[in-house]
Amino acid sequence: MVGNRTIFWQAMVLIMLIAVGSQASAAITASVDRPNVDLNESFTLEVEIDDATDLEPDFSVLEDDFFVGQVSKLSNTSIYNGEIRRSLTWTVALMPKNVGTQEIPPIPLGNEQSNSVTITVNEPSNAPPGEADVFVTSEVDVDESYVQAQILYRIRIYRAVATRQPSLREPSISGVETLLELAGDERQYESVLNGRAYNVIERVIALFPQESGEIRISPARFEARVLRDGRITGRKVFQSDSHTVNVLPIPAPPAEHPDAAWLPARDVQITESWSRPPDEMEAGEPVTRIIRLEALGQLETQLPTLEAPEVDGVNAYSDQPELGREIGSGGIRGVREDQYAIIGLAGGEIELPAIEVPWWDLDAGEWKVASLPARTLSIKGAAMPPQPVELPVTEPEPAVTEKPPAGPTEEETVAVVTFWQRAAELLGVLWLLTLAAWWWSTRARPRKKRAPREPQATPAHQQQAHILKQARKAAVQSDATEVRHLLLEWSKLQWPDDAPRSIGEFANRVEEPLADELRRLSAVSYGQGERAWEGSGLAKALQSVSPRADDATSGVRDPLPPLMPPAV
Repeated sequence: MVGNRTIFWQAMVLIMLIAVGSQASAAITASVDRPNVDLNESFTLEVEIDDATDLEPDFSVLEDDFFVGQVSKLSNTSIYNGEIRRSLTWTVALMPKNVGTQEIPPIPLGNEQSNSVTITVNEPSNAPPGEADVFVTSEVDVDESYVQAQILYRIRIYRAVATRQPSLREPSISGVETLLELAGDERQYESVLNGRAYNVIERVIALFPQESGEIRISPARFEARVLRDGRITGRKVFQSDSHTVNVLPIPAPPAEHPDAAWLPARDVQITESWSRPPDEMEAGEPVTRIIRLEALGQLETQLPTLEAPEVDGVNAYSDQPELGREIGSGGIRGVREDQYAIIGLAGGEIELPAIEVPWWDLDAGEWKVASLPARTLSIKGAAMPPQPVELPVTEPEPAVTEKPPAGPTEEETVAVVTFWQRAAELLGVLWLLTLAAWWWSTRARPRKKRAPREPQATPAHQQQAHILKQARKAAVQSDATEVRHLLLEWSKLQWPDDAPRSIGEFANRVEEPLADELRRLSAVSYGQGERAWEGSGLAKALQSVSPRADDATSGVRDPLPPLMPPAV
């Protein structure tokens, strides 16, 4: 009896140690939405753990250097190759207290902690024109650039009051031919200017001029109705400044690289990786070499092709390149990965030559070279096989010419041709008779009219996905009326037999955090008195709509007052 009890407690301790060990091994990562902010701007910190846990991170370590806002929590479950993966993400809004380089300390979570994150806090650079409730600013990062070099154009909309029916009209670009690319998603954050809080929407566009000359950028226009003192004004127009950028021609290539491709950038990096260590190569077995080229301020399609080296003793075969891009504070970073299968023909040492990529440094205004050094491959295996022995060439014996057999006579040939002509004529007549009979039979039979095919209806899940996309867009623009309409349309597809009739009832049927955001929208829309509403929280919550598993629609009281109050 005592032995069994001892075994039981030992097993329980082992299970607890395994659970603690698995929890301790979960990775915790911290990241921010942007690494550069102004002193009076807020930014978002995300802490993610790749496992499910009941613990909560300790954000009190941030209070010395940052103002800590509201914390939200989001769980995610995915299935990859039959394996269930769960993760939790905490999101918190922060506003720095001091200027300079600030380090966000590691966030404790149980016995583990996240990585630290470094951000740069700048002095406030924008001030509102007068006491404006709404205004728009725009800027370009450079006034002079080069052909095919990136120019960042940034638009910011500042709103200290609520707006209705907002619409942003991006500027028109004239002058030289220019490619436009969005440099990341639209951002929202808070900013305090002259003691007044503003909600800021920021959009960044990357411009790539294709020829030298001048780029003219017209003002960006923001149109909206303003909610002031409980009353909505007529539609107002706010616009930013216009800008001009001078585009310089392509300079001559460097003397040491006369055939250099034009690659203007602010940073270029070239790295390599191998499928297995190159020192462990065996003769006749392929090894994959991956060369990665990155350029800050360039599109991935502009990066030059890196040809496979031609070296005696090895065969190199190139594969299709993989192109991609990364978005950061410096704009677009183009990425190109070239893969080569390298096969050593025999044992010995083979030297791969260095790879050099000339590029134009936009900040320094000069040519530079990114390079991979030469590498020596130590190939294991047999020595080079001996040269093939040349066999003596023997003269072929002359062929014996035989007399061809005598052909048919002229009379026999004429008889054969006449027979086949008569057979072909008979078959042609039979085919015409068959065609005539088929035509007559089709005239005799009455034709049946085909019923018109009805267009196939769009599946409900596709309609719901389209409606949710529109609802998120309306929430970003803080258009409460459009959001309510779209969400009720979505609910009719989700619950066709018992659709909710109000946003409050809709909130009772979905999981958090969407339910809380819907109740805030419902309270603002139908509550007593006019109140401003910002839809950024709802837009983020609408990325995942999870109906409640239980029937929570019954017995739950709608927190909104009735639209028609009872008679006294």
